Amino acid sequence: MKLIHIMVAAAWSAAALPAFAQADLGASVEVATDERRRGISWSDGELAPAASVRAGVPFGLDLSARITGTRGDPRHGGADAVVDVTGGFARDIGGGLRLDGFVTGHLFTGAAEPLDYVEVGAGASYALGPAEIGIDARYAPDQAAIGGDNLWFGARARVGVPATPFTLNASLGRSTGSVDDWRRAARLRPGGDYTDWSLGVDHITGPVSLGLVYSGTDIEQVADSPFANARHTGDKVTARLAINF
Repeated sequence: MKLIHIMVAAAWSAAALPAFAQADLGASVEVATDERRRGISWSDGELAPAASVRAGVPFGLDLSARITGTRGDPRHGGADAVVDVTGGFARDIGGGLRLDGFVTGHLFTGAAEPLDYVEVGAGASYALGPAEIGIDARYAPDQAAIGGDNLWFGARARVGVPATPFTLNASLGRSTGSVDDWRRAARLRPGGDYTDWSLGVDHITGPVSLGLVYSGTDIEQVADSPFANARHTGDKVTARLAINF
């Protein structure tokens, strides 16, 4: 817990120093029929409201905070919500190529026990016209809250349909890692190492975005853990409405 707070505070402080000079501020509110991450539910399969704020500052630095309702999901010890606090950077290096990196603290409110954890990530993307492809990696170091460590890596693609407000997107990922405590490791890997995928479409008009996503996993057998939440690891179609400011 202390490690997470220190790392999150450091990330915020590093980006906050130049933020007073010239900040690019943004915010959004949204609601989803289910908060699904890497193919599994984080909101017990229920409606999930969310709100976020972002501050972009010079040199590609970025700060953001997002709070999402988790609806007492047993995956996170009955937590009411998760606050994702992120500090990161992005660089356009020319020719349509972009690199980014970040550190995120996942802080859970109302959980029955300490379940906060931190992860770091990096990615690269290439854009050509309305199309973009990218690769990403997310790594959560060994922590008691997740029963070991966790590595996710994946690929993504999106393309805007010319002369329409529609954008098509797809992703494919793989989660793996070590296990110190199998009960808590089931939070992020309910059935051990697994593959996730998604296919979606967004309709974007001005500040309003409406999306439909089909997501799924190859999880066949879920661990007998109170954190595994076996009911919400399969294929599902979800909808999301977001308003950006």
